[in-house]
Amino acid sequence: MNTETASLFQSSWQRSWAALNLSPPGELQQRLLAAYAEPRRHYHTQQHLAECLAHFDAVWEQAQRPGELAIALWFHDAVYDIKGKDNELRSAQWAERALKDSGATEASRQRVSALIMATCHTAAPSDDDAKLLVDIDLAILGASPQRFAEYDRQVAAEYAWVPKLVYGFKRKQVLRSFLERETIYTTAHFHQRLEQQARSNLRRLTSA
Repeated sequence: MNTETASLFQSSWQRSWAALNLSPPGELQQRLLAAYAEPRRHYHTQQHLAECLAHFDAVWEQAQRPGELAIALWFHDAVYDIKGKDNELRSAQWAERALKDSGATEASRQRVSALIMATCHTAAPSDDDAKLLVDIDLAILGASPQRFAEYDRQVAAEYAWVPKLVYGFKRKQVLRSFLERETIYTTAHFHQRLEQQARSNLRRLTSA
């Protein structure tokens, strides 16, 4: 982890909990960062977390409950079992436990949990903060061609256990599903900045 990333993590962590008027459990940040550094991860890593937090910094003022959204980002891939079907649920449960230990209200815990579950990407979010979070999670699709290519290699590495033909077919299915949406990004900020590049990246990859 370089100095810039370490500084981002520290400032985001402090700002997030301060926005909630809460103090986190002492070792929680270290446990989360260790989870994102697990060797089996290739994309869902500290790099992805840092990119998400940097994107959120640019839209912090647009969030209705920025502290909750930030905590949801910190936890959204906290649990990542490449063969697991309940990663988001387990991540949400971890977030709920941590928030409860810190004295967060039940309503706040439930909102954070719902935000994390929105990253399942099974349905378009209706809540404004969920829209921001989902767009942040999908911002990688609109990254530079170089970073997008790196992202594609990283995802492939996480699914190296899947037969190549099966993986290639399923991967294109997923990416085409984003292309088939009327809009990939539902917030004005990310739509204006990333929609065109995301469609270019996806078309190039799915037509290969």
